Amino acid sequence: MDVLMLAIESVLTMLLLMGTGYYLSVRKWFTNENSGLIAKLVTNFALPANMLYFILTDFSRNKLIHLAPGLIIPVASILITMFISFGAVRLLKVKDGRKGTFSSMFFNSNSIFIGVPLNFALFGPESLPFVLLYYFANTFFFWTLGVQMISKDGLDYDASKNTFASNLKKIFNPPLIGFLLALLLLLLNASLPSFLMSYFEFSGSLVTPLSMLFIGISIFFTGITSIKFSKDMAGILIGRFVIAPGIMALLVWFLPIPLLMKQVFIMQAAMPVMTNAPVVAKVYKADSKYAAVMVTVSTIASLFIVPIWMLIVQFID
Repeated sequence: MDVLMLAIESVLTMLLLMGTGYYLSVRKWFTNENSGLIAKLVTNFALPANMLYFILTDFSRNKLIHLAPGLIIPVASILITMFISFGAVRLLKVKDGRKGTFSSMFFNSNSIFIGVPLNFALFGPESLPFVLLYYFANTFFFWTLGVQMISKDGLDYDASKNTFASNLKKIFNPPLIGFLLALLLLLLNASLPSFLMSYFEFSGSLVTPLSMLFIGISIFFTGITSIKFSKDMAGILIGRFVIAPGIMALLVWFLPIPLLMKQVFIMQAAMPVMTNAPVVAKVYKADSKYAAVMVTVSTIASLFIVPIWMLIVQFID
């Protein structure tokens, strides 16, 4: 019951932050135009700092090398889910301008803001290495393939200018550069000065509140009354809460890996839509309002669905 309450409290905290963004938009603190500044601030400044602090603080070179083979499992699970998302786009006839965003939200999960505290409470501190393994895979795929897909939905996207160099620029975005730099420092056993780590900690801590505020702002300018349940909305919810954790469960069920690794991976795969999706969509002039609505709906839905997976993983052996 304590773990369930923690999961509910984590979700409610995120919803309160979204509500704050919505309220401040009602009070005209934010406009639809200046909300783009928040998106750029999160993507180009806070997230790279967050990657550096999080990885260098919670991991070590020896731990990374020891656990690296386990990356195969979340990588395989995410790739399979991604290919299923392509089929879902066709089956549900997702309209142009949303196809890439749909797929990205379908196969990438909120493995940090809800996943970390939930798994920590459910399985204890010994679960953290496995949580981070899934985080590595999820982060890499979102900031490479996920961002690439979302960018193709953007108003400025021009297929004729879709060159290798332009794709490389989208893939090597600031968050991914921060992620790769942190891994390099980790492998070199390099340590940064404490004042620099404190800077990364404070800067990185902006990610969650600013992302949630941005989602609330986007929902205000979308208009709550205009939000209607649709086929592709149902598709993303099924992808996040049924297909993604279901595939992970099938992959790990018979594998000779630690039970705790199996349970953590399934729970991480069952998290709602990644909160950075609408922020990235705004940066690339894609449908950020659609993404913001899906983050909100999936986060609320997780209140009811995640506890079911919490019960299921107890029967994994």
